[in-house]
Amino acid sequence: MSSQTPRRAFAFTLLVLTSSSLALTTFAQTEPTNEAPPAATTTTHGVCGGPAIGGKCHSVPRALRLKLIAIPAILLASMAGVCLPLVSRSVPALRPDGNLFVVVKAFASGVILGTGYMHVLPDSFDDLTSPCLPRRPWAEFPFTAFVAMLAAVFTLMVDSLMLSFHTRGNKGKCSAAVAHHGHDIPPLPQGPHCHGHGHLVDDMSSEPERPEGAVDKVEDDVEAGRTRLLRNRVIVQVLEMGIVVHSVVIGLGMGASQNVCTIRPLVAALCFHQLFEGMGLGGCILQAEYGARARSVLVFFFSTTTPFGIALGLALTRVYSDSSPTALIVVGLLNAASAGLLHYMALVDLLAADFMGPKLQGSVRLQLVSFLAVLLGAGGMSVMAKWA
Repeated sequence: MSSQTPRRAFAFTLLVLTSSSLALTTFAQTEPTNEAPPAATTTTHGVCGGPAIGGKCHSVPRALRLKLIAIPAILLASMAGVCLPLVSRSVPALRPDGNLFVVVKAFASGVILGTGYMHVLPDSFDDLTSPCLPRRPWAEFPFTAFVAMLAAVFTLMVDSLMLSFHTRGNKGKCSAAVAHHGHDIPPLPQGPHCHGHGHLVDDMSSEPERPEGAVDKVEDDVEAGRTRLLRNRVIVQVLEMGIVVHSVVIGLGMGASQNVCTIRPLVAALCFHQLFEGMGLGGCILQAEYGARARSVLVFFFSTTTPFGIALGLALTRVYSDSSPTALIVVGLLNAASAGLLHYMALVDLLAADFMGPKLQGSVRLQLVSFLAVLLGAGGMSVMAKWA
């Protein structure tokens, strides 16, 4: 299987989510309704179909100034958060096999979990239950919960299929190398999908003789390391997709808003949010053992999506209204899909994988400290939901 498979699956997933949102938007707009929203109905964003105007909080110059400050501030916070784990190998206390790294990763996973439950999901409920939308079908069916559920199941499917494609495409490469060398010490393949842990190679290469059955043991170790590596890479790709979708959406809404009272606390909240969420993603990227170019691409997309969304919102200020029915439906559905994806990734691929793994299972004290870190991360994001 070609190495392009995960990238194609990643792009296909994003395309499916976007297409589903547009399809449901079209369905909602063509659905005959008996109750249309009043023309003057207002929401927290302003008049339905138009920007919020008037009031002491509405100021275009001050809002523009805050947005221009927000773009570099959020960019720097995002880069700092996602790059911090990537340079942790040079700090002995923060090495991936250290206890402190495990605790920091648990904290960042709690941040991602809190983001999905306390930020993305409530925003989707607000959008899809807005009085600016027709009562049928949006008030008669919980679309947010439905789409979030489908997104979680779809993420499981993509997660499983991408790992299967990786495994089938590379099956036999590592085992062929082991079989080719017979009872000699097999050098682990240097390709992107067939390398194990360096200390394993060093320890084994120092032994002049090997007992009977050692070839099978080496092959099993190589296979286990390769599968773990592929799993980590799948986690990074799927997690990045969910974060990117949410970041663009929240950046677009902030860029199009002229409400100074909303933007000012949102700038600080997003900086902290991107910092800690980046730490969680950076830890996953580190464990995936990507090369320098792949790391740069992942860091670039995470760091620039929110500033890009803000810039896009600025460019579309005159034509984009976050209280129009089309915007509410599209953004609400995308947020619901992103919430389901983040819930699955945080609980299954990050927290469950770590807490059920041998490192945490071997130390009750480390488990309790990590649980506390998760609660602090999720609790911090919950408090931040007051402003963001």
